[in-house]
Amino acid sequence: MWQNPGVYPGDQNQGYPQGGYPQGGYPQGGYPPQGGYPQQGGYPQQGGYPPGGYPQPQYPSAPQPGFQPGYGGYGEQPGYGGPTESVGEDGEVKGFDFNEQSIRRSFIRKVYSILMCQLMVTMGFIALFIFHQPTKMWVHRNPGMFWVAFAVTFVTLIVMACCGDVRRKAPMNFIFLGIFTLAQSFLLGVASSVYDVDAVLMAVGITAAVCLALTLFALQTKWDFTMMGGVLLCCTVVLLVFGLIAIFMRGNNIVTLVYASLGALLFSFYLVYDTQLMMGGKHKYSISPEEYIFAALNLYLDIVNIFLYILTIIGASRN
Repeated sequence: MWQNPGVYPGDQNQGYPQGGYPQGGYPQGGYPPQGGYPQQGGYPQQGGYPPGGYPQPQYPSAPQPGFQPGYGGYGEQPGYGGPTESVGEDGEVKGFDFNEQSIRRSFIRKVYSILMCQLMVTMGFIALFIFHQPTKMWVHRNPGMFWVAFAVTFVTLIVMACCGDVRRKAPMNFIFLGIFTLAQSFLLGVASSVYDVDAVLMAVGITAAVCLALTLFALQTKWDFTMMGGVLLCCTVVLLVFGLIAIFMRGNNIVTLVYASLGALLFSFYLVYDTQLMMGGKHKYSISPEEYIFAALNLYLDIVNIFLYILTIIGASRN
């Protein structure tokens, strides 16, 4: 027999309190009455417990891998940022401005590198045709080469302008751009060979100064020229019609000067327009970073046309 009913044998300091269980059973009051627990109100109404839903879970103090603090929660909830943004299929960043600006800067460097290579090749052809007398005489005795180069230029230009896969996929885009540049440089060399050397050099210097000034203007101006595409197209059609009329008035230097001046002015606007399309950013329209060949082609054609019109102005003024 136990000497103390409230304590197990051999354990005087632990176990239930001395004196046994409390009177009336334990716990006092017995089990809850029939009808469930809690006694008042029963279980909560339909809609969950508590009525407003469970509180949002507290996120850990350290962000989980793949998330950035401060831009929303897990996935899209407030508290932690979502996964790092990636580059889309069209080559443009679908997220932070820093990534967009870094890709745009790389795109601009690529475009101007290609453009400088094109201009160097063109200047080499022009120098060959105006300084090397045998080459100048050979091209004058073979006028058919001019039309062959013109056909190659026209075909490659149409292909690159109309076929997106050709101008986007390497090395096909570089091959077509190289063929176009060689053919166009040959045409410019032939056109320059009929002018004096000092007139050609003067036209090159004026073109370089005008293009540099217009590029700097396009980079810092607050005016958005990318919305003027329709106006420039209408002006181009008018200039084309004017040029067809000027063909039949070839001996009139005044008409030639007016036509060349309008052409130089129009393609100066085109240079600003294409530069802002390439820059993107604050402008309404921009060229995709995948279109670096197309952007370089646009700028090259603008500079070439400005050079030809300025050369025409100098030649007409001397005559």
